[in-house]
Amino acid sequence: MAKVKYADNLIGLRCDVCKRRNYYTHKNKKKVERKVLLSKYCPWDRKSTVHKEVKISGK
Repeated sequence: MAKVKYADNLIGLRCDVCKRRNYYTHKNKKKVERKVLLSKYCPWDRKSTVHKEVKISGK
């Protein structure tokens, strides 16, 4: 299994339309204090939609 380099910086991106978590990425929390908003492709909606940052629930 692959190791995650910085697990504490890992965030999920959730689609605004279908509310599914489609992507995972890293964020530098020292430089970026606001929530991340990205336009990404949603395979369930089959179009580009806005994806917002959500916290990944841990153990």
